[in-house]
This record gives sequence, C-alpha cells and structure tokens, in this order.
Amino acid sequence: MWDVVAVGIGPFNLALAALADEVPELRFAAYDAKPRFDWHPGVLFDWATVQVSFLADLVSLVRPTSRWSFLNYLADRDRMYQFFVAERFHLPRREYADYCGWAAERLPSTHFGVTVTALEWRPDRLLWTVRLRDSAGERTVEARHVVLGVGTRPVLPAPLREIRGDRVIHSASYLSYVDCWREEVRHVAVVGSGQSGAEVFLDLLRRQPERGWAVSWLTRTAGFAPLDYTKLVLEYTTPEYMHYFHRLEPAVRDRLIGAQWQLYKGIDSETIDAIHAELYHRLLDDTLPPVRLYPATAVRDATRAGDGVELCCTHADTGSTGTLAVDAVVAATGYAAEVPALLDPVRELIDWDEQGRYRIDAQHRIHTAPTVSGGLYVQNAELHTHGAAAPDLGIGAYRSATILNAITGREAFRLPKRTAFQTFGGVR
Repeated sequence: MWDVVAVGIGPFNLALAALADEVPELRFAAYDAKPRFDWHPGVLFDWATVQVSFLADLVSLVRPTSRWSFLNYLADRDRMYQFFVAERFHLPRREYADYCGWAAERLPSTHFGVTVTALEWRPDRLLWTVRLRDSAGERTVEARHVVLGVGTRPVLPAPLREIRGDRVIHSASYLSYVDCWREEVRHVAVVGSGQSGAEVFLDLLRRQPERGWAVSWLTRTAGFAPLDYTKLVLEYTTPEYMHYFHRLEPAVRDRLIGAQWQLYKGIDSETIDAIHAELYHRLLDDTLPPVRLYPATAVRDATRAGDGVELCCTHADTGSTGTLAVDAVVAATGYAAEVPALLDPVRELIDWDEQGRYRIDAQHRIHTAPTVSGGLYVQNAELHTHGAAAPDLGIGAYRSATILNAITGREAFRLPKRTAFQTFGGVR
C-alpha cells in the first residue's frame, strides 16, 4: 500500500516525486503510460527556450538544497562552468527536458510504461484502489491519497477537428509530421498566435528556402501579441496572487482568466524579434514564396479540397470573409484540461461546478463526497480556481510542497510567506 499515488509524470508530478523523495516516511509511487519521460516533443526545437527562470525547476523555489535541483543536474553532467559563463536565465527547452529526464530516471518512485486505467474508492478500507496495466498484465495497488497530473490535451477548433489528418495537425505533433511533408505541400497555414504558433511559424520560415513553401499565419486576436513579462505583472503568477484568486467568487475568477490571457498565451519578445528578422531578410530575396500574416482573422469553416484544405475566414474588424487555399494546416490552438476516463468509477463522488469542472480547495484537493476520506489532488487542472499560475512552471515546486504538507499534516516543507510586493484585494 502507498501513502500517495501520482498519476502522470510530467514536470509537475515529477516535482512532487522529487520533493516526496525527501520525506522518508512517505510511501510514494508515480505512474505514467509513456515508456520514458518526454516533454512536448512535437515542439522541442533546438533553439527554443523555456519562458521562466532556471530556478523554476522541480524543487529550488521550495528546497534549493535538494539533490534534484537543476544546479545539481549541471554538476552531475559536468556543465556547471559552461552554464556559469553562458549567463543563462532562460534555459534551452531541450536542456530543461533533459534535466527532467535525468531526474525521472533516477527517482526510485517513478514507473513508466504503466497505464492507470481506473480509480475506485473503497469505503470499507478508506483507501483508493488504483487499477494498473503494463506489459505484465493488470494489477491493482492501494493508496491513501491520489494526485492527478495527467496534463492538458491539445485542442483543435471544430472546423479543423472534422478534417484532421497528416496535413491538418495540432502544433503538439508538429515535428512528427513536418519532415514527412513532401514537394506537394506548397502552402502551409499556421492558425493561432501563442508561443507555439510563433515557434512553428518561425520554423516554417527557416525551412522555406529549402522546402519552397508559402506560409500564412492567422490569428483571431487583434494582433500577434507579446507575453506580458513585466515584473509587477509577473506577480500574478506568484503564490500570493494564487491564494487571493482562489478566494474570489467563481464568476469573478472566470472573468479575470479571460482578461489575463497575455500572462500565459502571448509570445515572448525574443521569438517576435527573431520572426521580424526573418521577414526583414526576405526583403532582400524576391525569389522566395510569399509569407503573409493575418491578424484579427478567424477560421470559421474548413473543408477538404482535393489533397489540400480550404479555410473560410472572417475578419473581426471589417466583417469581410474570404477563402484561403493551403496544403497543410498547423493548429496552434492551445490545450485544455479534461477529466480522464480513469475517474469514471468515482464521478458521482466528485463535486462538480456548474460548468462540469472540479471544485478545488486552496491545497489543490478536489472536493469529494463526505464519505471519501482520502485526498484526490490535481496539478495543472485548476486554472479556473487558482488562476494564471496553474500552468506556470514557476508554481510547480510550491504547489507540490503544498500538497505534501496537506497529506503529511505537517510543515514538511517551509513555504515562503511573502511572494509579491503588491497587496491584492484592495485597502482594508
């Protein structure tokens, strides 16, 4: 029997595993269906960077002396001086993924190639039954508490969902497909203007001289907007703001999430600058196929046209409509949390809000029926209750420590008490 079973091993539950490793009395296991750790392999560009500081690793913002810190990874890899000289604050994305893989391989509690198929509550034993399937067959384990870290799923807009295929893809799988597109792909459209859309567009531009395709970039927002990375705005991703946000009424929280999209859906300024530089260089070469950017343009419909796709578009300002014929579409249209099927046996024990989302307390525990004494916690499924910090890597260590403190019933990890200069909630 385990004290805690973590379902899914992305960066957040990996942070949980790393911190749990420092609580010797805690019996902890984490399971993931993947054969090994990976992190957004479809957009793992050689040149892309993580948008938060290297201190937002698995542990450092809570336990900087941990052996699972990024700095200890550098020491183990014998790269400390190179990192010191490089003066990097934002890591290459490949390095962050390698760091997480390094930790996942060494943590004794992580188990890959194991699918969690179902979760059941045993009121007679006051335990969760966790059903597992791996190469050896099916089995069950028991746990006092469960932490869901199953991640978010790629979202395709309805018009594109109906025609998805090898040439209509989500950006999450971009690198798995782009090298397979042959000479018949002469025009590629990117739909969506967040960081992933910008990186895919930049990669298509850089491949253009060799591949010879035209590139179009469409966004329904008024412009290709940057991340708001100013210092006081970044305080909206701190624990202090997260606690304030959680105390607000649900309707207010939903309104704020809609208004704060540039905290987590914009484009970093370095990527915007790199795109502009590529576009500027094309002014010196009129032999390349056209590149067009369409702000305030929404895809209202999409249909197959031979081997290609016709995108029916509407302009937000003028109301005009038009059709764009392309050979391939990359939808950088974001991700959304979804309720995993493994919860089907316990759905009636969960307290859902009016929109079918979990009700979640300040310690990231899902509200359940009074008969359920075991904790059911979530990581990165609480944007609606905890705000823009929920998907941010900078909150990972803090959230995991909060969950472990709640589970152990003691301050296993000392949490920072003041994390923002601003006083949220007004003058009292």
